[in-house]
Amino acid sequence: MESHTVGGGEGTELRVDAAGPPDAPTVLLVHGYSQSRLCWYEQFDGGLTEEFRLLAPDLRGHGDSEKPAGDGPYRDPELWAADLRAVIEELATDDPVLVGWSYGGLVVADYLAVEGTADVSGAVFVGAITEKGTDAAGEIAGEEFAAMLDDLETRDAEASVAALEAFLDICTAEPVPPREYHRMLGYNARCPPRVREALQARTGANAETLRGLDVPALFVHGDADRVVLPKAAERHADLVPDGEVSIYEGVGHSPFLEAPERFDRELREFARRVTGK
Repeated sequence: MESHTVGGGEGTELRVDAAGPPDAPTVLLVHGYSQSRLCWYEQFDGGLTEEFRLLAPDLRGHGDSEKPAGDGPYRDPELWAADLRAVIEELATDDPVLVGWSYGGLVVADYLAVEGTADVSGAVFVGAITEKGTDAAGEIAGEEFAAMLDDLETRDAEASVAALEAFLDICTAEPVPPREYHRMLGYNARCPPRVREALQARTGANAETLRGLDVPALFVHGDADRVVLPKAAERHADLVPDGEVSIYEGVGHSPFLEAPERFDRELREFARRVTGK
């Protein structure tokens, strides 16, 4: 495992983990709302690193990355795109496969909207959203998740932790072991409530970006997802010229954690196909 610091949009410092052969095809893993690069530990500890170079940044405002003040740094798609651009330019070995989980799907869509696909081999959207503040975005938001947003944004420490616990409870279909649960709670707590509020307050639509996507896309979703409703996968795939869907029965919002062997296998097959390796 390597650890790097990369200067993203407006110089925001981003912490990035990397593993795998330095000349192997790159897979860039983008985590979701309030999460961390550490959520991808199953992929870093599994067999993917024998064949691919994995990159996993902490998004701005999260984990060990810088947390700029104000709302602006979290609402501008140009800045999200610049962050991924910086990671790709500094650490990717070739045109990467972009993987976006949950809110990370919006960040990936921002990148595709701003930068295009000239240096992208394909995209994987996992339990993902691709827009905010639109009717379409509201239709795929889970009711339980939407109901807890005020508590996730509170500045009251005790209430904030309780809200994070409730949020983690709906991120998987079945409870995770206590050791992993508290690890997840720890890195979620490192995302300040002000950042969570700014993330949810932004707006942006990327349907036209998906319609014009000229690289393959895979949409992975658990059929028991209570954060982003499963119908999101089909809706997104219907927009993409070369889109496919993989639904995980009995799995919640975190297929890469809940069913890592299947997820890794499908990601490996997709990455092999789109990179030609």
